[in-house]
Amino acid sequence: MTQDRSRESRAISRRAFCRSAIAAVASITLAKQSAKASEVKNRVKFYKNLGHGHIGVRANQQQALEYAVKYGFDSIAPDPGEFGNKSVAEISGWVATMKEKGVRYGAAGLPVEFRRDQQRFQQDLAALGKQAGILKQLGVARVATWLPPGHNTLTYLQNFEQHKNRLREVAKMLSDNDIRLGLEFVGPRTSRARYRYPFICTQLDMMELVNAIGTKNVGLLLDSWHWYTSQGTVEELLRLSNSDVIHVHVNDAPSGIPVEQQIDNRRSLPVTTGVIDLKGFINTLVKIGYDGPVECEPFDQELNQMEDDAALQKTVDALNNLWNLITL
Repeated sequence: MTQDRSRESRAISRRAFCRSAIAAVASITLAKQSAKASEVKNRVKFYKNLGHGHIGVRANQQQALEYAVKYGFDSIAPDPGEFGNKSVAEISGWVATMKEKGVRYGAAGLPVEFRRDQQRFQQDLAALGKQAGILKQLGVARVATWLPPGHNTLTYLQNFEQHKNRLREVAKMLSDNDIRLGLEFVGPRTSRARYRYPFICTQLDMMELVNAIGTKNVGLLLDSWHWYTSQGTVEELLRLSNSDVIHVHVNDAPSGIPVEQQIDNRRSLPVTTGVIDLKGFINTLVKIGYDGPVECEPFDQELNQMEDDAALQKTVDALNNLWNLITL
C-alpha cells in the first residue's frame, strides 16, 4: 500500500509539474503578445478615420462623432459648412466636446474647383480664406483633393503649369492657416484612356508637381488603390517621409481582373480580396513614421446599400484587420 501511495504521489507531482509548465508557457506567450501589441501601438502613429460619406452613411458632425465613439474610430471627416454661421465660442465648445470624447479630426476636402475654368477657380479661391479660418478654429490641419489623370485640350506640360500655379495659390492660403494640402494621383489605366492627353498618374510624377509647387505644406493623398493600379512598389513608398504624406485612403481591388483593366469606382474594403499588397503598404507607413488619418474609400455598392450600423461595423472591422497586418 505504501508503494501504491508513492506511485500515486509521483503521478500527481508529474501532472502538477505539467500543468505548471503549460501555465508558464501560456503566461510567457501572453506576455510576448502583450509586449508586441504595446510595441506596435507605440510605433503606429496613424489613426482610423471615419469618412462616413465614402461608405454610404449620411451623418452630420454630431452623428459622426457618436458613430466614431460607438465603433472605435479615432477621428472623423470635418464638415466646415456646418460651422459657417457659428460663433468662435460655439466652435470652441464643439472642439472641447470632441476632445472629451477622445476623437479628433481627419482631413477635409479642398473646397476649391481648380480643374475647370479660371473664373470658377478665382471665385472659389476668394472664399477659401474664410473656410480655411474655420478649419483652423476646428483644429483641422490637413486638406486633400485629387487630380484628373489627363486632359482633352491641355498637353502634359500645359496642364502641369496650370496645376502648379493654381495649387501654389491654394497652398499659400492654406499655409497661412497652418493647413497642409494632400494631392491624390489617379492610377487606373482605364481612367487615363478617357483623355486625349495623359497627365500625372503615379507617386513619382505627383511628387514632381509637389516639388514644383515649392511650398512646404504640400504632399500626397496616398491611396492604396491608386498605388496598386499605377503599379507602384513598396520600394517607391520607402522614398517618402512623414512630411510627404498628408492623408491616406485604404482599399482592396476586385479579384480576377488584371491590373490594367481595373476600373476606378469598383473597389473593395481593405483586406477583403487580397489583391493589393496591403501588408507591404501599411507596414511602410509605419516605417516612414506617418502620423495622419487612414480611411476607407471603397466605392462598394453593396456596402452603400447596407444599414448604417452594418456598414460602419464592416468598415471598422476591415480597418482592424488591416492593423493586424502590422509587423515590427
